[in-house]
Amino acid sequence: MKRPFKVLGIQQIAIGGPDKTRLRRLWIDMLGLEITGNFVSERENVDEDIAAIGSGPFKVEVDLMQPLDADKKPAVHATPLNHVGLWIDDLPAAVEWLTAQGVRFAPGGIRRGAAGFDITFLHPKANDEFPIAGEGVLIELVQAPAEVVAAFAQLAASHA
Repeated sequence: MKRPFKVLGIQQIAIGGPDKTRLRRLWIDMLGLEITGNFVSERENVDEDIAAIGSGPFKVEVDLMQPLDADKKPAVHATPLNHVGLWIDDLPAAVEWLTAQGVRFAPGGIRRGAAGFDITFLHPKANDEFPIAGEGVLIELVQAPAEVVAAFAQLAASHA
């Protein structure tokens, strides 16, 4: 079974809580990550601080999220490890191939994400039509920019 795409590495982890001040206390104050941005979306019901581990093409985002309204969906605080984001070298090919294999995607399709990259989500729960899903985990697929694809290719070549 030949895949027309590669998962290159972890792009982000997203952690939700009722109050991101408590999340910042650990991730920023204690562990020393740096806040590199903020994203607020009524549609996504989120106020998130974007922090970073590392730099350059191997940087991993740590998104510290709280809901704008705790009574609305999506409930970004209800699952503390909200989702994991994976760098994908060819997102459209991945979506087409995975859908054909029976992988269930969350509504919304491919769209621009908080960090400016094209994204889509694998649904955490399977159904009859799409029997493969995240088994309780929301998984974000993120289109890697050319410099990230090249950096991972160079890394792989140097370890071949």
